[in-house]
Amino acid sequence: MAANMPIRFQEHVQLTNIGINSGNIGFSNITMESDKFICIREKNGDQSQVVIVDMADPQNAMRRPISADSAIMNPSSKVIALKAGRTLQIFNLEMKSKIKAHVANEDVTFWKWISVNTIALVTENTVYHWPMEGDALPQKVFDRHSTLKGCQIINYRTDEAMKWLLLVGISAQQSRVVGAMQLYSVDRSVSQPIEGHAAAFVPFKMDGNKSPSNIFTFAVRNQTGGKLHIIEVGAPAEGNSSFQKKTVDVFFPPEAPSDFPVAMQASKDHGLIYMITKYGYIHLYDIETGTCIYMNRISGDTIFVTAPHEASNGIIGVNRKGQVLSVSIDENNIVGYITNQLKNPELALKVSVRCNLTGAEELFVRRFNMLFGQGQYSEAAKVAATAPKGILRTPQTIQRFQQCPAQPGTASPLLQYFSILLETSQLNKAESLELAKPVLQQGRNQLLEKWLKEGKLECSEELGDLIKAHDSTLALSVYLRANIPNKVIMCFAETNQFQKIVLYAKKVGFTPDYIFILRNVMRSNIDNGAQFATMLVQDDPPLAPIEAIMNVFMEQNLIPQCTSFLLDALKHNKEEEGPLQTKLLEINLMSAPQVADAILGNQMFTHYDRAHIAQLCEQAQLLQRALEHYSDIFDIKRAIVHTHLLKPEWLIEYFGTLSVDDSLECLKAMLTANLRQNLQICVQIAGKYHEQLGTTKLIELFESFKSFEGLFYFLGSIVNFSQEAEVHFRYIQAACKTGQIKEVERICRESSCYDPERVKNFLKEAKLADQLPLIIVCDRFNFVHDLVMYLYKNNLQKYIEIYVQKVNPQRLPAVVGGLLDVDCAEDIVKNLILTVRGTFSTDELVEEVEKRNRLKLLMPWLEGRVHEGINEPATHNALAKIYIDSNNNPERFLRENKYYESEVIGKYCEKRDPHLACVAYERGNCDLELIRVCNENSLFKNAARHLVRRRDAELWEHVLDKENQYRRPLIDQVVQTALSETQDAEDISTTVRAFMAADLPNELIELLEKIVLENSVFSDHRNLQNLLILTAVKASPDKVMEYITRLDNYDAPDIANIAITNELYEEAFAIFKKFDVNTSAVQVLIEHVKNLDRAYEFAERCNDPTVWSELARAQLANGTVKEAIDSFIKADDPSSYLEVITAAQQNDGYEDMVRYLQMARKKAREAIIETELVFAYAKVNRLADLEEFISSPNIAQVQQVGERCYEEQLYEAARILFNNVSNYARLASTLVHLGEFQAAVDSARKANSTKTWKEVCFACVEAKEFRMAQMCGLHIVVHADELEELINFYQSRGHFQELIQMLEAALGLERAHMGMFTELAILYSKYNPDKMREHLELFWSRVNIPKVLRAAEQAHLWPELVFLYDKYEEYDNAIQTMMTHPTQCWKEALFKDIITKVANIELYYKALTFYLEFKPLLLNDLLLVLTPRLDHTKAVTFFQKAGELALVLPYVKSVQSHNNKVINEALNNIYIDHEDYDSLRESIDNYNNFDNIALAIRLEKHELIEFRRIAAYLFKMNNRWEQAVKLCKKDLLFKDAMEYAADSRNSKISEELMAWFLENKNYECFAAGTFVMYDMLRPDVILELAWKHNIMDFAMPYLIQSLKEYTQKVDKLEVSDETRTKEAETNNQQPLVLGEQLMITAGPGMMAPGPMPGMYGMQQVNPMYNGGGAGYMGAM
Repeated sequence: MAANMPIRFQEHVQLTNIGINSGNIGFSNITMESDKFICIREKNGDQSQVVIVDMADPQNAMRRPISADSAIMNPSSKVIALKAGRTLQIFNLEMKSKIKAHVANEDVTFWKWISVNTIALVTENTVYHWPMEGDALPQKVFDRHSTLKGCQIINYRTDEAMKWLLLVGISAQQSRVVGAMQLYSVDRSVSQPIEGHAAAFVPFKMDGNKSPSNIFTFAVRNQTGGKLHIIEVGAPAEGNSSFQKKTVDVFFPPEAPSDFPVAMQASKDHGLIYMITKYGYIHLYDIETGTCIYMNRISGDTIFVTAPHEASNGIIGVNRKGQVLSVSIDENNIVGYITNQLKNPELALKVSVRCNLTGAEELFVRRFNMLFGQGQYSEAAKVAATAPKGILRTPQTIQRFQQCPAQPGTASPLLQYFSILLETSQLNKAESLELAKPVLQQGRNQLLEKWLKEGKLECSEELGDLIKAHDSTLALSVYLRANIPNKVIMCFAETNQFQKIVLYAKKVGFTPDYIFILRNVMRSNIDNGAQFATMLVQDDPPLAPIEAIMNVFMEQNLIPQCTSFLLDALKHNKEEEGPLQTKLLEINLMSAPQVADAILGNQMFTHYDRAHIAQLCEQAQLLQRALEHYSDIFDIKRAIVHTHLLKPEWLIEYFGTLSVDDSLECLKAMLTANLRQNLQICVQIAGKYHEQLGTTKLIELFESFKSFEGLFYFLGSIVNFSQEAEVHFRYIQAACKTGQIKEVERICRESSCYDPERVKNFLKEAKLADQLPLIIVCDRFNFVHDLVMYLYKNNLQKYIEIYVQKVNPQRLPAVVGGLLDVDCAEDIVKNLILTVRGTFSTDELVEEVEKRNRLKLLMPWLEGRVHEGINEPATHNALAKIYIDSNNNPERFLRENKYYESEVIGKYCEKRDPHLACVAYERGNCDLELIRVCNENSLFKNAARHLVRRRDAELWEHVLDKENQYRRPLIDQVVQTALSETQDAEDISTTVRAFMAADLPNELIELLEKIVLENSVFSDHRNLQNLLILTAVKASPDKVMEYITRLDNYDAPDIANIAITNELYEEAFAIFKKFDVNTSAVQVLIEHVKNLDRAYEFAERCNDPTVWSELARAQLANGTVKEAIDSFIKADDPSSYLEVITAAQQNDGYEDMVRYLQMARKKAREAIIETELVFAYAKVNRLADLEEFISSPNIAQVQQVGERCYEEQLYEAARILFNNVSNYARLASTLVHLGEFQAAVDSARKANSTKTWKEVCFACVEAKEFRMAQMCGLHIVVHADELEELINFYQSRGHFQELIQMLEAALGLERAHMGMFTELAILYSKYNPDKMREHLELFWSRVNIPKVLRAAEQAHLWPELVFLYDKYEEYDNAIQTMMTHPTQCWKEALFKDIITKVANIELYYKALTFYLEFKPLLLNDLLLVLTPRLDHTKAVTFFQKAGELALVLPYVKSVQSHNNKVINEALNNIYIDHEDYDSLRESIDNYNNFDNIALAIRLEKHELIEFRRIAAYLFKMNNRWEQAVKLCKKDLLFKDAMEYAADSRNSKISEELMAWFLENKNYECFAAGTFVMYDMLRPDVILELAWKHNIMDFAMPYLIQSLKEYTQKVDKLEVSDETRTKEAETNNQQPLVLGEQLMITAGPGMMAPGPMPGMYGMQQVNPMYNGGGAGYMGAM
């Protein structure tokens, strides 16, 4: 039955299977604006996200962390709209960008995409439309009607033009859901309230109307029943008839009394309405008639959201289980369903025509034949035109209309047929051909052109061929539409549209013979041919071979055109085009060299034959191009020497392409050929490429030709950039040889690259007239001594004067040294020095003279400089040295002269006179040098005085270093001499600091005692006294007490603290005591001396409260709490109450703490003091004082104290305190510990706290007070979180029955929850299994089934486990359990009921195995239940392997209707085994899906003849006629043999069988065979056989019948021929043309009056339609 349903039902995806939580599946969380996307809002804890399911790929859902109140996806693109409060936003998910946003002024209660770019917003009062374009804001459309007030808006619909709008809402009234709708007209701006639940708009085109009608359909269910209304809204379009309103009843099943429509979608393509109800029923209605086509339930859960399913023109929706379902019509079955099930052929015809569906072919053929037979040709033509799939638009139909005579006053039937086809649709191939023939004969080509433009004709090659004879352009249009490339290109060529040939060939992928076409074009028009050739090579690869195209040009000697073509064709410069490139260049070099030169200059080609082209270029005097292409050095040398024919610039660049050796060879050849002419260009080439060619080789090249001029110019071009010493040296040589002295001077002066030694020697040898180059080299590279010796020996003294006076005066010292070395006269040297006025170094001059012990030589010159006021240090240094050596009052000079360098002169004097060295060093503050000289010469007194005067810390650090071996004598001189001589305090201070920094405490004490203790001006200096004591503290502690006693002007507190730091406690105590600092003194005794007795004595002597406080704290820290409290009381000091409280608590001194806290309470009102006092009262059990204190005003924290008392187990005190603060929870706990359970329960009732109830309950259980424990437990079990702990407590103590009794009592509570029922069930499973089944049957819906399942499984309660699996819908596990434990839990009815619900099909086969083992007799009953879902092939195979197929024979028979091969073969085997040939024959006849040949071969050898007969039957069914007849002959089955031979339609088999009958003398069978096989027997063969066997009597009936048939055929032929002759004569009298207008273009009502003759002369146009056809039919 399912196979014949008119709908297709499909599940697309299960949302829970792709990770959607079932709790989020509902109307408020899921939206589906189209069949493309489903949008789900999920919230897991605090995490919110939006899941977008793309229906094209549902398994890869898109998840985004978005918090929103609502989310809707655009119907067609990945654009999402989000609503959070009043904020609306639209985002493009693919672009990851915000499109627009808006904040509404009122809450949006419903919104929906009504088009791809518009959202409808519904508020409590208004409806808005919000377009996506630009920055447009939501536009108000209309106000909500009052009838929708308080309704939940569930939908909003619009028609296609958005001129009619519909708002849908529902509300609960009088125990039913009432639907309210508001229909709004945009054009009229009016609303109409309508009662309804679901509605839709759909355009629907009625028969006879030009345009669709705007249909509005809605459904409602009220108290009187359900109705579906189908009406047209708005005025009918122009030319349309109005749609008649339809109102039909909607059937709702009795089992769904509260069902109502929830969704509606309409298919405009099929003209059908899909309506879905709350209970999951689908209703399918026809729009035109309002007929209900189908109604059934498709979902057990409500489908709460729907959308049109575009792929099937159906409806798609989501139900509450998360199934995404779609429903559409089954195009293969719906027409048949309407015909057969609904018995409504008229509707079937309408649906078939409207939807172009199969299934009503017989109805159309029957109606067509009926109308045709009645002569209603126009109506029959309409039927043929509208029949689906074109089943009646065949050549036979055209032929029938052609054969029909025209009625007087009407158009011919064929004309009517074509007219209707042209109005309604496109003509097919045969129709187009038949229509074109008469039109072309009448020359009405424009009509064909018009129909082609309108798409009324089906274009074909035959139609094009037919038209081409009359109009090539029109034929081209047909060929183009019919895609006949060869014919199209032929037409293009004939119409000279050559440019279109290539474009069209590319477009359709056709390859014509382009070369043939090109030759034809070239003959007619060369320019067009060249253009066409260019088009052929635009693609890669070219459409035709380039060489072939080139040959076409060359055939006509079109060299310019060929060149232009090849340049364009070869522009990509491909390697395989090398021969063509060579050919192109060769053609032009031989005919137009300048063109070839231009081509080569553009460097377009690189793959041609370069050697061949080079030779051609040389012949054409294109030497530059020849050199560019030559690669052989001999060819290059031959051409390159003609430099006058080459451009110098190009020639220079050309050398850059040659190898080094080739370049040198060419240069040599050029110089050899004409040195003077080619020298300049060779120099330029050498200068540019010297780095590549090698400078040395080039120099050798020029030298080989003795061309120093060329060498000079070549090296001159590179010398300024070269770093090679050889280049610079060779350049100097070449310049000297060419007389370029100035250039020699420049290079010698500026260059740093030449070898100075080599150049110096060359210049000496060259003996130039001008020695300036030599002077420059020697001066630059410090060859002054050599220069002086050379010039002096060669009597060139004037150049010495020129050198020091003009060239470089700074070299005077070196020149003087050189002259002295050659024993030059002193007068000459003195004069030379005096004549030099330039700047030179006096130091160097002095050094040079001093090295030669001729320093006095300079004395006049030096004194002269001093008199001139020269302050240069070098001058004065030299003069000082002269005075020292000559002992000319040097000390005076050293002390008075300010310009000499002390360090230099001091060093000069060290060995000569140390005292003068000290004078020089002291004058220049050369401290280290002075100290060194003093140490070396034991001048310590001088050093000590200098140190004290200098006040330099770094210098002191240096001399006081412990590594200094002279430190001790130096310190003695400082103490004894230097400090006693000074009266400056800064000198003393610096010296003391130096001793301190050097860590010399003993020496410092010695120094300070001398300063402070001996009556000096610094004896009362405070800092010095402090320093003396501190130094003694560190270095000599035994002297500290003496200093403390003797000295009075020091900083006592600081000194004392430092003494403490250094553990001099008695000294510190003495200081504090001396200066009356009592607090610090007692602290020293307490903290450092650690003698509390001395501290106590000192406190009594002082009687100072601060001292008592310090002592109290120390005693408290020492653990003598009582004494500490006494001291605190004497000090009247409550400040340390926290420490006292802590210490008293640790030492359990609460009696003393009471005394202290009473004193402290008088001084300070602190909460902690009073709190601790209360606790102390409790600890010492002074309960009366405790009650009195808490009853009086206080700020104690009574609750806290109570808790502490409770923790300390002071329960009586705790009861008083908790009662005082009304803390009934803690009071109850306290009473529990006191054993007062009844009072504890009363307090717990007042506290009403779960924790308290638990504590009291647990205590009662421990005390076995189960009645009171139950009273407490009833208040605990209602809290699910506490239940587990309570149960565990009872169970751990073994009180199982008491726990069960308590839970049983709790089931009746108002707050009873699932956990109580669940835990009671688990307890039953453990301790009272007999009660578990009863409990589950009563409360299975209120227990946590998974948890109870585990408990039942652990307890092995299999029946209860099956019961729970069944209720929890875990049918697979239920079946598994029953099969695993059949003796305890298997029940036949339950098993069969559950097995049909399992999800795992494999369990079916496990169940079959189970039944085979335990219940084989009930196996067929099980199979009957499983039949709808069982894989019968697998099942039958299973039983075959088990060898129990016969046991399930009823099942196998019941499923044979599926015509399954395995089933058929298995059943056939059973029939063969049982020798039931009748059943086997019946099976074979009814079910043909099995291996016929294999079965026939098997039965062929069966011992029973009936089975062999079946084998022959099988051979016959498989067209194995010979085997079938042979087997029948073997078993003498004559009748079967004759029938099979007749069925074979094979004369040979039949005649062989007849011969076999005669061989076996079965003449009766022979006679019977002539009747049975009449059509297959030839009369001559039968006559021959009968004559041979002398049985003419047996063959006579056959011969008589044959003779009669042949006679009748001849008679019919004669009649047919006569009729054909008469019709031909009649047709010859009719006109060939229909007058001025071809009436086929007009409708039936526009025909001209009068009889309508035949449309065309049949005999002339196609005799086959008339005479030939009639004759053939007559012959038949």
